Amino acid sequence: MDTEYLQIETQIVEVLKQIYDPEIPVNIYELGLIYEIDVDEQNFVDITMTLTAPNCPASDSILNDVRTKVAGVDGVQNVNVHLTFEPSWNQDMMSDEAKFELGFL
Repeated sequence: MDTEYLQIETQIVEVLKQIYDPEIPVNIYELGLIYEIDVDEQNFVDITMTLTAPNCPASDSILNDVRTKVAGVDGVQNVNVHLTFEPSWNQDMMSDEAKFELGFL
């Protein structure tokens, strides 16, 4: 892996850590909602993610934030966000930091 790819991926993760579900005081990355970040050689980004529930009232806002903020990362040419519910999200997908923040540890 080249360093430009790693720098872009690191910046994407940092941007994703600034996006929150309005009802949960933990960012979407630490919640485990981001399943995959793929950056190709032309710096086109595909993000596969989920939500805590299929009927999440903030889904449009969260998805728009992901697209907009990742597109703003220096070097990113295009962003596609793929929403999936397979596998469905559960609390085991959260980082230890998120579990601690929410009182599960």
